[in-house]
Amino acid sequence: MFEKTELYPILTLLLASLVIMGSPGPSTISATAVGAVYGFRRSIGYVFGLIAGTIVVLLAVAAGVFAILLSVPHGALALTVVSAVYIFYLSYRIATAPPLAGRSDQAATPAFAGGFLLAVANPKAYLAIAAVFAGVSLFKDRGALDAVSKIVLLSMMIVIIHLCWLLVGTSLSRFLQNPTISRIVNISLASTLIITTALALAG
Repeated sequence: MFEKTELYPILTLLLASLVIMGSPGPSTISATAVGAVYGFRRSIGYVFGLIAGTIVVLLAVAAGVFAILLSVPHGALALTVVSAVYIFYLSYRIATAPPLAGRSDQAATPAFAGGFLLAVANPKAYLAIAAVFAGVSLFKDRGALDAVSKIVLLSMMIVIIHLCWLLVGTSLSRFLQNPTISRIVNISLASTLIITTALALAG
């Protein structure tokens, strides 16, 4: 069991991850947008892709791979370009999606692979996770235990954060039966995704 003094850094880590990793960004906004446009059941595969990709980013940060990537000539630029291209494609899909009432169950929806790609190529994820991972120490002078504990706790937060953003999106889906409202919401979500991505890249 954790002593009371050991709970404070854990709570600090969880709060920091909620604020920094849970803030609007390409991954979280795309989970909301896809949930709103396609509904919970058809979006869950894509969101699991986001979760899996973000956990891969967490493991990469913990292993120091991010620093290695940045040291490779044009490595960060290539990552940014891949992320931007897919996000613009996803934004187009969201903006042009038909209203739920007129959509066939056979219509293609963003899949696990798309969510995984976006998460792994999302520059905000590396920076946010690195800030949280390096910013809080749970067990001083016990490096292995500290790293493993943070990986477990942050993985849990990644799942919770993405599912919450998905639920926010699916709560909007009931308003998307009307074609006019659906088009306005779809374009607004697609625009928000592009704007948050631009801000993440600019930062």
